[in-house]
Amino acid sequence: MSRVRLLPLLALMAALWSAGCLPQAPATPPPDTPRAMAPTPQPISLGVGFIPNVQFAPFYTGIAKDFFQAEGIDLGLAYGFENDYLKLVGTGELRFMIGSGDQVVLGRAQGLPVRYVMNWYSRYPVVVFAKADAGIRTAQDLAGKRIGIPGPFGATYVALRVLLDAAGLREEDVQLESIGFTQAQAVAEGRVDAAVDYAVNGPVILAQQGVAVVQIPLDEYVQIPANGLVTNEQTLEEEPELVRRMVRASLRALQYTLEHPDEAFEIALRFVPEAGGENRAINRAVFDASLDYWQARPGLRLGETTPEEWRRLAELMQTLGFVDVRVDPESLYTHDFLP
Repeated sequence: MSRVRLLPLLALMAALWSAGCLPQAPATPPPDTPRAMAPTPQPISLGVGFIPNVQFAPFYTGIAKDFFQAEGIDLGLAYGFENDYLKLVGTGELRFMIGSGDQVVLGRAQGLPVRYVMNWYSRYPVVVFAKADAGIRTAQDLAGKRIGIPGPFGATYVALRVLLDAAGLREEDVQLESIGFTQAQAVAEGRVDAAVDYAVNGPVILAQQGVAVVQIPLDEYVQIPANGLVTNEQTLEEEPELVRRMVRASLRALQYTLEHPDEAFEIALRFVPEAGGENRAINRAVFDASLDYWQARPGLRLGETTPEEWRRLAELMQTLGFVDVRVDPESLYTHDFLP
């Protein structure tokens, strides 16, 4: 089977829709009176993951179903690295990005006025995975093992450190190997005992290849805010209605994707044609695995996190040495723009 290049991150929703009813003109308009025109949608670029991927199906669905343009937003997706977009959003060069909660903590600690306004992944999507016959069942079993990571950066590295801490282990207790985004291949070939990846990537690829795997989800040990919509203080202060419209359209696209998964997957293939054909089955498996992570958790609204998660994350980021100061949890997020 041809390997498909699937990368982390994750992700959230996108869109284009003609909105707004035109004001009704009088039956006989006065001479030289200009007709009312629908406002031109505002171009907005959203920083997402590294390359186009079916994991961004809610955004593609929002674009195709015109949910964003209905809110006066002409949305485009920009592909790149999370840490690069964090700087762009923090300096006001970009209004919105998809980022994990830990990246918001890092940004705030560096003086970047970024803030999380909507949850997309209701559970942290990063896991440690290994072959079922590797003898790895719990986080404690990782002691002394070779663990592959893309590198000492990003959500995968943070998640691993948090997971090790929850298991009473330190980074020195394992053998970390930077393997880039080749987690599934590295595990399959035995180059590492386990690897850190998004649950909808590496483990799904191996399962599709008939390899039995074991996953160790971070959420089984500790819950912290996962991927969501991030903006900056300037946008929140100067364009609060834009933020509200962006959140509203994103949640509408996300809900539609959850309610119409088959249609949403077909829409995603229009945006990522290389995910079809001989790669269709594996990408459908990736998409189906993502659906569980987009569902709202019991007792929470779609898009909502909890104050306790943010307090826990701020404490962990300082305790593990990712930041030098305790970042105020209240500065990291707001629920004010959720419907």
